[in-house]
Amino acid sequence: MPENQTNPIEIVVNGARRSVPAGLTVAALLGELGVDGGRVAVELNREIVRKNAWSATLVEAGAELEIVQFVGGGIG
Repeated sequence: MPENQTNPIEIVVNGARRSVPAGLTVAALLGELGVDGGRVAVELNREIVRKNAWSATLVEAGAELEIVQFVGGGIG
């Protein structure tokens, strides 16, 4: 494993500081956080990241992410 993937970086997820391994993509970060990517939207540094770009978009030190989970339901 390359050295840059063993050193943790600091990021902000939904307003909370977190330490995560360096070298993660958005898709890998969701896995690291235990988030099912099926019903979420991800904003990275105030820009929406399309789902088809998650596996190619790196999360760098200092990144700010908002992860929003969609919840089903309605008026019954």
